[in-house]
Amino acid sequence: MINIFNAINKLFKSRDKPKNVTVGSAYNFLFGGSTAGKMVTERSSMQMTAVYSCVRVLAEAVAGLPLHLYKYTDSGGKDKAVDNPLYFLLHDEPNPEMTSFVFRETLMTHLLLWGNAYAQLIRNGKGKVVAMYPLMPNRMSVNRDDNGNLYYKYLRSLEDAHRANTNEVMLLPSEVLHIPGLGFDGLVGYSPIAMAKNAVGMAIACEEYGAKFFANGATPGGILEHPGIVKDPARVRESWNAVYQGSGNAHRIAVLEEGMKYTPIGISPEQAQFLETRKFQINEIARIFRVPPHMVGDLEKSSFSNIEQQSLEFVKYTLEPWLVRWEQAMVRSLLSKSEKEQYFIKFNVDGLLRGDYESRMNGYATARQNGWMSANDIRQLENLDRISAAEGGDLYLINGNMTKLADAGIFAAKVDTKGKEEGTHEEILELEKQNSAEPRRN
Repeated sequence: MINIFNAINKLFKSRDKPKNVTVGSAYNFLFGGSTAGKMVTERSSMQMTAVYSCVRVLAEAVAGLPLHLYKYTDSGGKDKAVDNPLYFLLHDEPNPEMTSFVFRETLMTHLLLWGNAYAQLIRNGKGKVVAMYPLMPNRMSVNRDDNGNLYYKYLRSLEDAHRANTNEVMLLPSEVLHIPGLGFDGLVGYSPIAMAKNAVGMAIACEEYGAKFFANGATPGGILEHPGIVKDPARVRESWNAVYQGSGNAHRIAVLEEGMKYTPIGISPEQAQFLETRKFQINEIARIFRVPPHMVGDLEKSSFSNIEQQSLEFVKYTLEPWLVRWEQAMVRSLLSKSEKEQYFIKFNVDGLLRGDYESRMNGYATARQNGWMSANDIRQLENLDRISAAEGGDLYLINGNMTKLADAGIFAAKVDTKGKEEGTHEEILELEKQNSAEPRRN
């Protein structure tokens, strides 16, 4: 009895559950047939406009952000480590064949479709990274050896540059930049497309239905009835379709002969709620990638009053988790233990968080008047040339109206009749100190 029960369980086991192919290793994501009857793969899903838009929005957003290598300063601040060769790889060219934008766009696309992004790290004799090349996730597997150590196995294709006779390449963790997505074991991520293939398959089925409706739908459509016997029904059907089939022949007037009768039996897209279904599937796919609907072309619930707030929420709740994955993975793989104490890698999202011109100017004015931003700090954010220190570009100013009551008139007492200050700056500060130390009289 128990054997029969186990056999039934094996027969009806869930096909959506990822299969663990090796202990503590990678998972095979079961792409393939969905409940809508459509095959869903990482490539076929990109033929859906909603999936393509979501992937493109996120990939281009990550690729377009400035990426810098910073070094901690002795004063507790940070400076761009432009003299470090790794800065050039991250900011400009990770390898001689790609720009930084293309490299990050490719890896982010892999991360969104397969749930993992891999890049091979080329190191010199000193162990420094000198180049990074993307690797296809569908040909990579993560495994453990007999001692429990991780290693990466990559299957080469005919398009790769073969330098050895074997088709499998074993890579150490120090030779791979691995950015995992959401997963269960912390090592390998799950593909969003595979985990939500039924929703994507439904969207593909709806799109195919719409395309076939306009390609094959004869208007008027239904049954042709003849009072007598039709000797060649195929010829009658072909002649009818030749005149009325296709969207180009829609709404043409039909002429019936010999007592023929036409009975419409088609269901309109509105009656089948076809348009509502397609709109829901777009929101469903946008929900998978946590992309605001207005960024994939659905402006139904967007307006001028809330679209800016939705864009800020996109940066905070959608883009920032991906950026943290990138930053921590790059620090772990590209920097040595000693370098991690001196350097860190950071995306600059200030450009995406900028408001309109009036809001920025009001914010800058507040920062300038309260002394926590200089003129050069503001000009740097606005991509303007710096002002020299002699002209006061690096000065931090405060509003003189906000001063203690006991200090009122202290500077006026030090000004002569010609409007020039008497005494040095140190004397003025000493007078202010003495005045603040005196007990206040009632």
